[in-house]
Amino acid sequence: MSRPPDPTNPLTSLRFDNRFTRLLPGDPLTENSRRQVFNACYSRVTPVRPVAPQLVAYSPETAALIDLDSAACTSPLFTRVFSGDLVLPGMDPHAACYGGHQFGNWAGQLGDGRAINLGETVNRRGEHWTLQLKGAGPTPYSRRADGLAVMRSSLREFLCSEAMHHLGVPTTRALSLILTGEMVERDMFYDGRPEEEPGAVVCRVAPSFLRFGNYELHAARGELEVLRRLADFTIRTLFPHLGEPSPVIYGQWFAEVCRTTAELMVHWLRVGFVHGVMNTDNLSILGLTIDYGPYGWLEDYDPLWTPNTTDAEGRRYCYGRQPTIAHWNLAQLANALHPLIGDPEPLEQGLTDYSRWFEEGWQATMAAKLGLVAFQAETDTTLTQDLLALLPAVETDMTLFYRHLADIPAGNADDRIAPAELAAPLMAAFYRPEQLTPTYLEQLGSWLGRYRQRLRHDGLVDAERKQRMHAVNPKYVLRNYLAQLAIDDIGAGDFSLTSELLDVLRHPYDEQPGRERFAEKRPEWARHRPGCSMLSCSS
Repeated sequence: MSRPPDPTNPLTSLRFDNRFTRLLPGDPLTENSRRQVFNACYSRVTPVRPVAPQLVAYSPETAALIDLDSAACTSPLFTRVFSGDLVLPGMDPHAACYGGHQFGNWAGQLGDGRAINLGETVNRRGEHWTLQLKGAGPTPYSRRADGLAVMRSSLREFLCSEAMHHLGVPTTRALSLILTGEMVERDMFYDGRPEEEPGAVVCRVAPSFLRFGNYELHAARGELEVLRRLADFTIRTLFPHLGEPSPVIYGQWFAEVCRTTAELMVHWLRVGFVHGVMNTDNLSILGLTIDYGPYGWLEDYDPLWTPNTTDAEGRRYCYGRQPTIAHWNLAQLANALHPLIGDPEPLEQGLTDYSRWFEEGWQATMAAKLGLVAFQAETDTTLTQDLLALLPAVETDMTLFYRHLADIPAGNADDRIAPAELAAPLMAAFYRPEQLTPTYLEQLGSWLGRYRQRLRHDGLVDAERKQRMHAVNPKYVLRNYLAQLAIDDIGAGDFSLTSELLDVLRHPYDEQPGRERFAEKRPEWARHRPGCSMLSCSS
């Protein structure tokens, strides 16, 4: 028989205000069977109790959001609660009902198939945080799946959520990674050869997990009263500064979603992140990065690269198409909200403004990445376009290139430096030295010459420019091969690399002496190894 919770543990003092389930219509059926759920925003469901939960890691920064200290996070109660073994008083576990467009096609009802929201806790600052377990068992939306998750995908989500936050990219957060003590069968390569893998649960944390698909499903079904209630709830709880919901406010709300989504796309491109599955059910209404599946960071710069094996042929969700796909997804959200407004003009304006916000944000970001004081279209448009055409000409590590570009001196107009010498600080970014032909080096040297001339125009001293560039161009990102090494170690019972990676990724822009090995480009052994390049959606 389990011991009762320790009343002195801060976990027992968590205060819950479950607005989502309290204010919105729920599924009247209580059995946990796979089915279509109509006229409801959620279904109540209880997590599956794990066999032998074991804490792998937790994020102190995320714990602080809900007023938990390290003692609470290392307590047995923490492991029980955030593995799904124990539901605390005040929690109201449920799975959300939503639909979505997947790879451009309407998929109908989707919903939280392996995510269970424990409830919304309110911290000492009055902030609402939704706690969600991923991999804690089936829900009415699990379709033919088991609602569980394996350790490899859970580790990747846990680390990446926190890595993105410290990079300054809007994101959902991850509180904990816990092994369940049981095996889960998955066909990792979709080749008809499933294998058993260790199961795990991640606790995700966000102000809300609402995504475009929540609104799309009710609109597609003609459930307009539910759609209105959900939209009004969203504005009152997440966008209260806009005022009381009305057709005008709906339009302003949509415009804000367009703006934050444009900002998110700029951030993704800035750090070289590729989401991999930008379906409308994977885009957050708050402009957060949500649902970390087969994601990846650009290593060799290739705008057409996608980390998703399912998208290998069409490359719909490749790095360079992400801003366009976000615009397409916003258009689907606009279609869903149109019945509430009636007039298409505010929605069309929001979509137009998205393109402007993205372009302005991207220009400002490119200026920052290059160490320029501000983007000057008459010179910098061509300068940046030529660079982005030059980078994929040879296999070039994006992260390392921009990081080492800060080492290029502005010099003076009288400098006569050979192209190879001028490019010397960038050599660590190139994967295949044999590709660095005299022709390429001449092209690179020519661009660097123009770049240095542009730097001299701004007049910043090299040290100040380098500091500015290092503030936006990270040294450390969660390369897939690093995550795979941590996965390998966990499988062997060693959690230390996960903890070290979590610590390294807390300071992605700092030099961190002694940890340079985490900033090296992908090793050759990882080029084609499963888990180190492209990944499937299997989790």
